[in-house]
Parts: sequence; structure tokens; C-alpha cells
Amino acid sequence: MAKVEKLGNSRVKIEVEVSPEQFEHGLDHAFDKIKDEVEIKGFRKGKVTREVYEKHKGVENLYEDALNHVIQETYSEIVQNENLMVVSQPNIDLDVTKVKKGEPFTYTATVAIKPEVTLGQYKGFEFEKPDNEVTDEEVDKEIDKLREQNAELVVKEDGVVEDGDTVVFDFEGFIDGETFEGGKAENHELEIGSGRFIPGFEEKMKGMKTGDEGEIEVTFPKDYQAEHLAGKDAVFKVKIHEVKIKEIPELNDEFVKDLDREGVETVEELKAQTRESLKEQKEKANENKAVDFAVDEASKNAEMEIAEEMIEEEKNRMKDNTKRQAQQYGIDLDTYLQLTGMDKEQFEENLRKDAERSIRYNLTIDAVAKEEAIDATDEEVENKIKELAEQHNMDVEQVRQQVQDSAVKQEVIFRKTIDFLVDNLETK
Repeated sequence: MAKVEKLGNSRVKIEVEVSPEQFEHGLDHAFDKIKDEVEIKGFRKGKVTREVYEKHKGVENLYEDALNHVIQETYSEIVQNENLMVVSQPNIDLDVTKVKKGEPFTYTATVAIKPEVTLGQYKGFEFEKPDNEVTDEEVDKEIDKLREQNAELVVKEDGVVEDGDTVVFDFEGFIDGETFEGGKAENHELEIGSGRFIPGFEEKMKGMKTGDEGEIEVTFPKDYQAEHLAGKDAVFKVKIHEVKIKEIPELNDEFVKDLDREGVETVEELKAQTRESLKEQKEKANENKAVDFAVDEASKNAEMEIAEEMIEEEKNRMKDNTKRQAQQYGIDLDTYLQLTGMDKEQFEENLRKDAERSIRYNLTIDAVAKEEAIDATDEEVENKIKELAEQHNMDVEQVRQQVQDSAVKQEVIFRKTIDFLVDNLETK
């Protein structure tokens, strides 16, 4: 038996009575998991019956696995039968002291569900279309970046450290006269002004020159990722071996040829290619601006009650993605935050805002699709599967094995709905 009670617009409470027969099934399942490993004196391993096991070990030893199995089974059945769109893990409330073999017991599961959305205005918004034209100044700036990327580091003649120079040096750090882990390196390369070192360190290196030895006093930031160093005063002994300066190549046909770009051998051809590339980037960026504007305006006018659990799950998903991105660069989350200039509190706050916004966007798009009866044809689904196969260098059948057609259909509907919202902007 089960009773489903709505708690507002985004959460339900499910009350389930588990019968003695259902719990008996759970006990059988729990015993089946361990029976091959059970050893009791007088019986061969794996030959002990459940009746004998309960006599020697007690049926209570099976309760945990039995309860997990029964709750999972009954909960899933109710969610399916009631067609509940759950969006979080259930919060189970069960008094285990009332669980006894041969007797019914009750548990409750509180779970967040996909909220209903009441749409407001979602089309006809005025949108100022951005300019896709590329200026000469933008082309020159992009080519200057390209020249800098191809710059060579050469030894600086006077050896005096200035902003933008790369210094090769040894350092050893001390706190209260004692060295600390990670505070020592030899022949370390540092670009002055890059902000890679403790605040104040790079600034105090300016004016030093090749061969100089000295001491640099700094204070670790209070939010430094290594807590044992946070807020501490430190002295670094440094010895400068070499000072290098960037030698930026001249913009001429020889430089262009060295880039080895197909069909591009002159400065004019490089400028033309750069202009075209920048125009494509602008067009794509402006398309994204239109999408963001259309969806944002529609979601602002939509009413919905989003459960905190739903936000928390989306937030955790986003955090896991950030961790994976950091790992690809060989760093942990704390180091990533330091490089981006964010503390943990700010990171968590931004994550929550992004999670809630993402949920609102997706729910709004879903509601618009239903309101406008936007659907996906079999041909559109098939074309999307072929597109996925090309993107991931896979056979179409491989994609079919890994992705359900229903998921592909939802993706097609999602994209068509976004296109619908953008097409219905009043551009000026």
C-alpha cells in the first residue's frame, strides 16, 4: 500500500506500507547475496540454509540488505506507477526498531519532483541585433597576439628585471627561520607580471639583475590554498641566473610563411584570413547572445517552484565538471580556484546561482515546447544520430547502442525550441 501526498509544487511525500510477504522477499534476497560465503560449524561452506543461518546468526543480520532491497523495489514501483518526475535522491524516514520479520512496517520517502511551470510572455521581445562587422583595429590586435605567441625568449643584455621579462632563478622560502614544503626550487622560470607567485613577490624582483642574490619578504594571502601557510609572513632567498626578454617577430611575408598556413603566404592574405575568422567568431558569439537573451527573458516571466534538492544536485554536477576540467590540467580544485582568483565561498555561491539559472532555463524551454507543440520527426532524430556519429568518429549503430532514441528526440526538441524563441525575437 502507498499514499502520495503533494508538498507544494515541487516535492512529494510517499508513505509506503511494506507487507510481511514483501519483507520476506527482501530477506531471501539478502541471504542469497551471502549464502555462498556463510560458514557454520557442521555445515559445508555454501550449503547452509536460511533457517539454519537465522538460528545461529539471527535474522536481524539480514535486515540492512533486506530493507535496502525492499525500499528500492517498492519506491521505484510507486514512482513508475504514479508517473512521478523525480529530480533528486529520496529522503527515507524509517524507524528500524519497528521492523520485525512477519509483521508489516511503514516508511516514508520525501523527494523533489519536476515542478510545474506557468509561462508568461515568452516571445516577441525586442532585441538589438549586434554588429558582425570586423574593424581593422581588431584584425591588427589579433595579429599582434599571434606575433607575441610566436615570440622567442632571448637573454637580456643589461640583465635588469622589468615587467614582462622572464627570470630564471633559485629560491628558498623561510617562515620563522624554518623552511617549508614547496618553498624551494632551482632554475625556476617566472614571467614578471603574470601573477603566478605570492602577491608582492614579482613586484619586488623588479630592478634586480643577473647574478644578484637577495631576500624578498612577502605575506601569504589569508585564503591561500595551503592552510598551514595562509596569512604567514615569509622570507625568500633568491639568486638570479638569467633574465630573458620576448623578441617579437616583425610582421612581414617571411613571418607569415613561417606560420605554415595553407593558402596563406603574405601579410595581406593573413589579414584576410584573420578578418574572416574573427567574423565567424563574432557571428557565433552574437548568435549565442540572442539565445541567452531569448531564453533569459522567457524564464524571467515564467513562474516555477524549484526544490532546493534539485538545485543542490545540479550544483554538485557542475562542481564535478569543474573538478574534471582542473584534473585535465593536472591541478586540484583548490589550485584552480586560486588561479581564477576565487575563494571557496564565492565559488559555491556562483555555482548555486548558475545551477538555479540552468534549471530555470531548461524548465522554461521544456514548457515552451509543450505549449507550442514542438516535436521531432523520425528524420530529424535520424539526422541527429548521424551528426553524433560524425562528431565522435563512431558508426551510427554504435551511437544507437549508447544513446536511446528518446534522449536524441528530446535534444532535437530542445534545440528546435531555442530556435523558435530566437526566431520570435523582434530585432532592431
